[in-house]
Amino acid sequence: MNTNTISTIGRVLLATIFVFSGIGKVMAPAGTIGYIASSGLPFATLAFAAAVVVELGGGLALAFGYKARIVAAVLAAFSVVTALAFHNNFGDQNQLIHFLKNIAMAGGLLQVVAFYTNKAKA
Repeated sequence: MNTNTISTIGRVLLATIFVFSGIGKVMAPAGTIGYIASSGLPFATLAFAAAVVVELGGGLALAFGYKARIVAAVLAAFSVVTALAFHNNFGDQNQLIHFLKNIAMAGGLLQVVAFYTNKAKA
């Protein structure tokens, strides 16, 4: 398997969680907006809209390799911010696992930022 194929598989796997999460938000906007508001963040409706754009739009862009390095950087930052905002109760093992998952995703996305190239298949 060549590196372009492996890179594509890696991007699609990283993108999957964002696409599914974005779809989930679109399917249940009231619940998502309520959850954002309950965390103490201001402008929950605006945050909801931004999250959908970042997750769904960014996830699809990453999967297809469109502006992959920029998109991966945005998704990495989004992952760290959401880890800090929503998964910061480290006394709760589930929250700690979600925090670490977000941090690990950010690490994978930074690998895309560092090493992705859009070379045509030979």
